[in-house]
Order: sequence, then structure tokens, then C-alpha cells
Amino acid sequence: MVQVKVHRISSVTDPYTGLPAKQIELVEVRQRAASGQPYGMGAEENRMVQNMVSQLQGMGLMPPMREMAYPKITMVLTETEYDMFGIRLDVNEVYELEIKGGTIALKQSTGV
Repeated sequence: MVQVKVHRISSVTDPYTGLPAKQIELVEVRQRAASGQPYGMGAEENRMVQNMVSQLQGMGLMPPMREMAYPKITMVLTETEYDMFGIRLDVNEVYELEIKGGTIALKQSTGV
């Protein structure tokens, strides 16, 4: 099971039928691992640097660490297919993606 987030939903035209469609981009969400101590730094220096970075982020002078997103699936669904899909997807919503036995299942995430 993989956590995926809806990165983008775009209105497109199906090239074969000319009918309106939706292009849905899902990205895998991974939290950035706290990096170990940089080379040559002791625990005290590492803690001090992390504290300073945290203060700069709190003052808005440095952006917060963001989660890393990796492209996972891009779907193009006609309006009819999107209705049959049965889930209303929203940008930035997180879902659980399960790939098993030749099927792909997507369901609302229970926790992030």
C-alpha cells in the first residue's frame, strides 16, 4: 500500500472522441527522513544548527521542509469514466493506492 496525493486535475479533451475528459496526476508522498549528522559535526553542533533552522523557518525567512513527491500515476478519464470511478478526487487529498493481483485500488486515506 502506498500513500498518494492528487497533485493536479486538468480538464482536457479526449483525442479520440473529442469529448471532455479529466487528467488526474497522482504522486507518491514520502516524508523527508531526518538526515543524520553532517560529516564532522557532533551531536551538540547538529542540535544547534537544527534549532537555528527551525527559528528561521518560524520567522518566515526560510521555507519549511516539504514532503517529497514522486510521480506515480497519470490517468485520463472521460466524464463518464470519472463518474463510474465513484470517488470525487480533490487536489492535495491523500489516498491509499494498492496494486495487487492485476488490479489498482484507490481509497480515502485513514491517516496522514
